[in-house]
Amino acid sequence: MALLQDKVVLVNGGSQGVGAGIVRAAVREGAAVVLTGRRAGTGEKLAAETGARFVRADLADPAQARGSVVRTLAAHGRIDCLVNAAGLTSRGSLLDTTPELFDQHMAVNLRAPFFSMQAAVADMKARAAPGTIVNIISNCAHGGPPFLAPYSAAKAGLAGLTRNAAHAHRWDRIRINGLNIGWTDTEGEDAVQRAFHGAGDDWRERAAAAQPMGRLGQVDEIADFVVFLLSDRSGVVTGSVIDWDQTVFGGMD
Repeated sequence: MALLQDKVVLVNGGSQGVGAGIVRAAVREGAAVVLTGRRAGTGEKLAAETGARFVRADLADPAQARGSVVRTLAAHGRIDCLVNAAGLTSRGSLLDTTPELFDQHMAVNLRAPFFSMQAAVADMKARAAPGTIVNIISNCAHGGPPFLAPYSAAKAGLAGLTRNAAHAHRWDRIRINGLNIGWTDTEGEDAVQRAFHGAGDDWRERAAAAQPMGRLGQVDEIADFVVFLLSDRSGVVTGSVIDWDQTVFGGMD
């Protein structure tokens, strides 16, 4: 049987990058999928390709973050699984980050997952039904580079929230886990490398050559692991924040 057969899955930030990969993997594994994104054209194209349902939403708005769950309930009557994959990666250091940039990171990278989880868990509890949530975090939760100060702060907060919520709702049989992904080859990363780091067309090859495994993280591999965490095959695991990276944190030469 497919891993997510007959499950209702909401993927917030699912119109591109890692989120889009998760949408494709969840549909392949038998789920009814709702995906959100800010760009209607991109989201509708993916929905047409996969058979998922697209909901346009700006998750920086708490009402729309909660509303993503409400609209999933309206379409399918319940929510079994939630993935928070939306992420803002614009650059800022401790010294040059403005209050506006800081607030943007907190809104998308921390507040949006908080309130979408709030709405999803409320439905699961009301039905006395088990559920699973996976938060896409970042290895920057461990500290991050100087140019990702507000991003690292928000992702560290999301790691803490993941553990807190998992502990709070373990007796409700709601499993909540997180994935600290590393440098991943996505269209969004391509845009960031060109906009903020002056990267040329060969940046992927240059970046891959500098990695221990000779390549960047791949969306389809991450998506398959997220589906595993959402499914019953991941067993009793909850409250885990897993490092998905080729950096060994704590190791040193």
